[in-house]
Amino acid sequence: MHLLVVEDDDIVRMLMVEVLDELGYSTLEAENATSALKVIEDASQQLALLMTDVGLPDMRGEALAAKAREVRPLLPVLFASGYAESFDVPEGMHLIGKPFSIDQLRDKVVEILGTP
Repeated sequence: MHLLVVEDDDIVRMLMVEVLDELGYSTLEAENATSALKVIEDASQQLALLMTDVGLPDMRGEALAAKAREVRPLLPVLFASGYAESFDVPEGMHLIGKPFSIDQLRDKVVEILGTP
C-alpha cells in the first residue's frame, strides 16, 4: 500500500516523500493533479492515502480529492495547506497546516492510517 504525495513544489514534495519513507511508509509522487489521477485511476496501484497540496497548478486539491473519491470511495485524503486556518476541510477528510514538522506529519499520518 502506497501513500500518494501530490505537491507541485519539487523540494517540498521531495522532503515529504523522504520523511514518509524514513517513517516506514511506501510512497508514490505526483507533481500535479493530472499525474496524480493517472495513479489513482490505475487499479493495479494499491493506495492507502492521498496527501495533496490544496493549491496545485492544474486543479484545486479539493477537486482532485473529489475525483479520487469517485474512483476510490474509501481512500483517505490529507490536505496540506499554508492557509489551514481559512480552509474548510471536506467531511471525512483531514488537514495539516504548512509548514509542519516531521513529528506533526508522522502524527497526522499515524492518526489516519495507524503505524506503517
